Amino acid sequence: MLSHARKTFRQIWWAPLVCFGLAWLAEHYLAAVQQAEWHTLDWRTQFRAYFQPPPDPRLVIVLFEDDTDANLTPWPPDRAWHGNFNKFLAVEKPAVISWDVILDARREGEGDAAMGRDTKEAVDSGVQVVTAAVTTSDPPEYESPPVGPTHPLIHIEGDISRLDGDQHAFVPFPELKAVAPFGFADAPRSGDGVIREVPLVVRVGDQVFASLALQTVMSFYHIAPDKVRVRPGDGIYLPVEGGERRIPISATGRYTVNYRYDQEADGTHFDFPTHSYREMLLKIQAYHVDKTPNAVKPPNLAGKIVFVGQTVTGKADAGPTPRNAYSPLVLVHANIVNNILNEDYVRPVPPALVWVLALLLGWLGLIVIADRSVMVLCGGAVLGVVSYASLTVWAWVWGSWTIPLVAPLAGFGALQFIVIGRRVMEEQRAKQQIKGMFGAYLSPQVVNRLIKSGQMPELGGHTEEITAYFSDIQGYSTFSEKLSAARLVELLNEYLTVCTDIIQEEGGTLDKYIGDAVVAMFGAPITLPDHAYRACVAALRVQHALEALRQRWVAQGEEWPLTVRQMRSRIGLNTGSAVVGNMGSRTRFSYTMTSDDVNLAARMESGAKSWGAYTMCSEATKAACEKHGGDRVVFRPLGRIVVKGRKQAVPIYEIVGLKEHVTTTTHECLALFGQGLARYYERDWAGAEALFKRSLELEPNQPGKTPGVASNPSLIFLDIVAKYAAHPPAPDWDGVYVMQEK
Repeated sequence: MLSHARKTFRQIWWAPLVCFGLAWLAEHYLAAVQQAEWHTLDWRTQFRAYFQPPPDPRLVIVLFEDDTDANLTPWPPDRAWHGNFNKFLAVEKPAVISWDVILDARREGEGDAAMGRDTKEAVDSGVQVVTAAVTTSDPPEYESPPVGPTHPLIHIEGDISRLDGDQHAFVPFPELKAVAPFGFADAPRSGDGVIREVPLVVRVGDQVFASLALQTVMSFYHIAPDKVRVRPGDGIYLPVEGGERRIPISATGRYTVNYRYDQEADGTHFDFPTHSYREMLLKIQAYHVDKTPNAVKPPNLAGKIVFVGQTVTGKADAGPTPRNAYSPLVLVHANIVNNILNEDYVRPVPPALVWVLALLLGWLGLIVIADRSVMVLCGGAVLGVVSYASLTVWAWVWGSWTIPLVAPLAGFGALQFIVIGRRVMEEQRAKQQIKGMFGAYLSPQVVNRLIKSGQMPELGGHTEEITAYFSDIQGYSTFSEKLSAARLVELLNEYLTVCTDIIQEEGGTLDKYIGDAVVAMFGAPITLPDHAYRACVAALRVQHALEALRQRWVAQGEEWPLTVRQMRSRIGLNTGSAVVGNMGSRTRFSYTMTSDDVNLAARMESGAKSWGAYTMCSEATKAACEKHGGDRVVFRPLGRIVVKGRKQAVPIYEIVGLKEHVTTTTHECLALFGQGLARYYERDWAGAEALFKRSLELEPNQPGKTPGVASNPSLIFLDIVAKYAAHPPAPDWDGVYVMQEK
């Protein structure tokens, strides 16, 4: 097994290298593969929602949605409404109010001044207000350096040319940007429109600014821009709580959003479904400003970060997210802030580790199972896919580890295609080899069983317990002289076909034809526990089929000589160990058997004539037959003999027939014969003679009456008894009869 595995490995060691190498290239250079990977991560994200903890309670979402648009003021409202919102919300003392709304100078109005005043009042009360900007290639009203609290990030350690951004930006109108810092809400979408990576730092011209989410966190922790370090391709470092918090970013400044929370699914959404812009504004005004009796108390916003966004139908700042086909996009920024507050970042597994392990496991698989059956290989492939997919899912669920799924599985699939395809071809070649080797010896059913076993017979021979089968036509030389060569061949073909078909139907293997003789074995090359029983049944079926042939030949009249119409065959069986396998010269060989037990089977066939029987077997065959066939096969003991060439006595039996076919008369004959045999062993020659004479009258085969029959066991023993009566054997005689002929 090990040497075969090594041979397999030497043949296709290159397969894992090629398959995983091509998969790696596809992952890096094919957009379709990259997009598919994102989709699988979306599915993992949706599944993770059932296991994740609730979002950070410091985050609150307020939406300007359809109810506000219909019942308070249509979108876009006069900006004085937003100023009132900031002023009223400041009463609740949130830490930060972050606006995911572009309030630039393109739409000027009287409300700008009011919003600026009210926002300044909120800021002066200690509430941080952050507004949104966005980069553009068009030159809008943009001041550099900006007026107010917004300042570029100056500690940049690396090349800023690759950072996302543009030459210009839409920034908040002058009154607003003068009192509140802004961050950039740029959120480029992937090919399918889903926002998965967001720039945390944005280049405007030759300066770098914080994103809306990053500016919100900086305001929450009161971090000045000059305290922030940015290392493109590594991370953004913030001084937080006496230490330095790292936020991972790419070389382009992008942050992969660990998107957990959406507006749906119980227990996995932000605390916003009851916080609409209109309700929040009216509740605070009624409770804190107007002091309305029995007014509903607004939610507790003290120390929290309040994100304000809009999702008005037809004008919504909404789109697909990893968890929802249509969500307010303010949730993207809220998820980023949630990630940073809890240091809950996407953690990619090093790609080199994934691909090196894939290669090593691919090679290990070649060594361990590549030479197994196709079913085992398919099962291994399914197990491999399920195991790896489960690993990627649960790594994402429990640790936010991203393990690439699509490309490695594509490489694994290609590898399995090669391995399984190769194995299928090998098995097909093996099947053809087996069919070529055994098709002439075995029935198609047995050949198929041999193929399904997946085991090639051992070449050169191995020891197996079998039942050897020998048969020969009685008086063959006599009628062969009376037939032309063509007629003789026709006769033999008909007879041998019947014999071979029956042997193969019972699971036997044809060894060879020797003229009219048939040599076969039961129990090899396919192991058959009941090989002796099958051999006995086959022998009886052959005798029954020969009877049908004789009747047909008789019906054809003088077309065949009398010797053919009365043709009979003798069959001998023996069960024991034999060496079976391909034997012969280096250039010509055949699948055959050899051993002393095989020779004894041949003696059973030749010796049957001496005992007036046509189907004879040894005691070993009888015992093995009864072990599996019970009493279905009826045997007649014929004594104990020593065959020529052996010294040890062998009990022998006539195979009379199947129990359902043996007549009552025959059973009575066998009983009398058995009694006579007992008297024979007791040296009661007279008693034995009397019983054998009675059994003779009931013998199924009677000379002169049964065509082709010259004797039977009762006649044979009457002759032996007469000889012993005239010339008694030695005093130490034990009932054994020594054969003088083969």
